[in-house]
Formats: sequence, C-alpha cells, structure tokens
Amino acid sequence: MNTVNEGAKVKRALPFVRLWLFGVAAIIVLMVVVGGATRLTDSGLSITEWKPLTGALPPMSAADWASEFAKYKTIPEYREVNKGMSLAQFKGIYWWEWGHRLLGRLIGFAFAVPFVFFWLTGRLSRGLLPKLAIMFVLGGLQGVLGWYMVMSGLSVRVDVSQYRLAAHLGFAVVIFGYILWVAMALKNNCAGNTPSFRPGNLAFGAALIVTLMFAQIALGGLVAGLKAGLTYNTWPLMDGSFIPQGLFVHDPWYLAPFEDILTVQFDHRMLAYLIVAVVLVHLFALNRRGRLDASAGWLASAVLAQIVLGIWTLLAVVPISLALAHQGFAIIVFGMSLHHLQSRLWNS
Repeated sequence: MNTVNEGAKVKRALPFVRLWLFGVAAIIVLMVVVGGATRLTDSGLSITEWKPLTGALPPMSAADWASEFAKYKTIPEYREVNKGMSLAQFKGIYWWEWGHRLLGRLIGFAFAVPFVFFWLTGRLSRGLLPKLAIMFVLGGLQGVLGWYMVMSGLSVRVDVSQYRLAAHLGFAVVIFGYILWVAMALKNNCAGNTPSFRPGNLAFGAALIVTLMFAQIALGGLVAGLKAGLTYNTWPLMDGSFIPQGLFVHDPWYLAPFEDILTVQFDHRMLAYLIVAVVLVHLFALNRRGRLDASAGWLASAVLAQIVLGIWTLLAVVPISLALAHQGFAIIVFGMSLHHLQSRLWNS
C-alpha cells in the first residue's frame, strides 16, 4: 500500500479512534466513582492481596470465601473496627473492592484490544502511537499505585493513607485528562485542520482553571482520606465562623494542610471559592474581548453546580449518593476545563 492510501486509511479511522478514546475516558470516570463507593463503604482493604491476573476471579466456593475472610481477619481494620462481623457482611465489602479491581482490568482490556487492532491494521499515525503507548504505561502504573495505597492499611493503620489515596485519585485524573486531551485534539485532524497554538492571556486563564481544578480534586482526596466531610457540617460558617479557630494547630504545623481535619476541610472550601472567582473573572475577560464561547459558559455553569452539590453533600453529612455525584461530577468538570483550554489554545 502506498503512502497516500495509508494516510487516507489513518484519516478515515480518526473518528473511530476518537470514539474509542472517549469511551476509555468515560470508563475511567466510572472507575473513580466506584473507587469513591469503595472508600465510603470502607471496602478498600477487604482484599489483602494483589493478584493482577489470577485475582480477576472472585471466590467460587465456601472454602474460598472462608480463606479470603481469614486473610481479612489478620489486618488491623478487622481487629479494631470490624471485629465480629459476619461472613455475609464481609461479602458486602468484598464485592465493592473486587468490582473496583475488575473495572480496572476492564479498562486495560478496553484500551489494549482496540489499540492492537488499530495498530496492526495501519490505522494509527506515527505521531499518535507514542501518545497511546504513554497511556498504556500510565494505566499500568496506576494499578501499582493502587496496590501501594492498599498496602498502607494492611499492617498498622485501620485505613489507607490519605496521601496515597489522594495520589491514586490524582493520578487517575491525570490519565483521564491525558486521554481526553488527545481525543479532543484529534477532532481538528478529522476536519483536516492544522492546529495553530497561539497561547495568550486568555489561554493562561484557562490553564489556571485546569490547574486549580486538579488541585481541588487532589485536595478532595485528602478530605475523603481523613473523612473530613463528616465534621463541621455547616455552611457558610465553619465551627461558628467563616475562618474558624484552630487552623494549623498541628504538630508539626506545616503538616496541618495534609493531616488536620479542620484545616483540610477549610482549604477545600477556600479553594472552591477561589475557583469560582477565577472562572467568573475569566468569563468577564472573554466577554470583554469578544471571545466568549459556549465552552466558557458551560464551564462556569458546571463549576457553580459543583459548588452547590458540594455544599449539599456537606450539609447532608456525606450520604453516599451525593458524595459519589460530587466526586464523579468533579472529574466531568475537570474534563470541561480541558475542553475549554483547548478551545482557547486554538482560538486565543
């Protein structure tokens, strides 16, 4: 096949490649939501071993279930929190964690099989191949990081480290964002357009929003890891005042933003306010320069909706339904911020 025909095949395949990547990104959002449910139901430590291949099958017999339950009984969470739980109760938390790990395996399958097909049939451009390889490596590293997180709760702690949980969540967002970014960029190639990156002040504002969104999600991981949302369930005041007493009262003080429940929740609130302010200023700047577009309007609306959802979740003392909606929608809003950034980079 000559070069012209190869190029035509790649071009015809681009819409399908985009659809595939968007599908993988959507499964990652689902993975994050299931991960949140695993955390909220205290299920994350129910499987005490990491078996990437053989662990795909759940316990198949009474003896298998007894073996898994016996392993769980050896960790601090069982001895100090769940001692005396029944096998039926154990199964309830086991299935959440098993489902979370199975979904991770399915993501790998959903990525690898189409990738091999597109690659072997010559439907991927040379420029796209390295990006897809990076995605594959990042997915593998995320699996390792997930087990590293679980390990933190198997020997001394009764739960996983909030640092590792935030890192696991943050890395999932990085993978989601990278896949989404590449998929969205292919749209211009499908239309035969050549990207013209002209970053300016408006693009800088969009990039700042993306950065703040990512930081807020990572901070939300710390909130979840410390179960900080179960305390100070009032708004707009926190412990009776907008700036509560007791901030940074921690030893050492510089770890308060990562380990002190009051400080972590306060930081999460303040960063939310900052994001709203930056988004509104950015919206005003776009309007003043005549560059206001649909992506900016939708992003601003989504940010405000996420703020309302967060407040609702806090006031309701973190019911699982609202908490999962808040976490899942955070990833969607982050994706919208990436879409807006691309629109600015192409049209600054």
